[in-house]
Amino acid sequence: MSRDVLVIEDDNDLAALVKLHLQDLGCAVTTVADGAAGLAAAVQCGPWSLVVLDLGLPQVDGLEICRRLRLSGGYTPILMLTARAAEHHRVLGLETGADDYLTKPFSVVEFGARVKAILRRAERLSGPSATGRFLRIGDLQVDLDQRTARRAGLSLDLTAKEFDLLAHFMRHPSRVFSRAQLLDHVWGTTHDTFEHTVNSHINRLRSKIEPNPATPRYIVTVWGVGYRFAGRVELRLV
Repeated sequence: MSRDVLVIEDDNDLAALVKLHLQDLGCAVTTVADGAAGLAAAVQCGPWSLVVLDLGLPQVDGLEICRRLRLSGGYTPILMLTARAAEHHRVLGLETGADDYLTKPFSVVEFGARVKAILRRAERLSGPSATGRFLRIGDLQVDLDQRTARRAGLSLDLTAKEFDLLAHFMRHPSRVFSRAQLLDHVWGTTHDTFEHTVNSHINRLRSKIEPNPATPRYIVTVWGVGYRFAGRVELRLV
């Protein structure tokens, strides 16, 4: 399987090191050194199997590139790299739409493990299928292959991570997940400092899928434990 990776990093030495280790993982790598060119490459030259994105870039910063890429349609996995170690920077990166986050300096072993985890998860979630796969409950329907969701026939404007979270819940109806488990399964990280990221994503997802977000029908809080998806979900192949 071809894995084309875009690296947007203005530190040339780090970009060369990242490129070398991505190539060791069998990836074809393109590097770009500034934000404006990186944004153009990310949006116009894909699809990319992964974008490795520095946060502090000249011209256009990494958060803006992440936002624009998430608004461009489709789904591209994003691994953010940054020298900013503060928790609120990490949380902001994840909530903007990054799949994972590494703080510089980082080990080559950890970088490789994060990349492989992101690629595995993306290929599992969005790999091609011989048939269309739909999950449905009531008037809520998710198309797993097109990565779209509809309620009462109307398209829902979900971010990539909101879609992944909804699809994960609907694949496992009635199962209770802790915040740490959702971070592991959906975000691919086990950092407990990010657990409130789960809360904010669930709140936004409820506002989009629930008839009345104040009294959720689908994503139900299990107090002291986590969340579960209530109801019987139908898997349909067409």
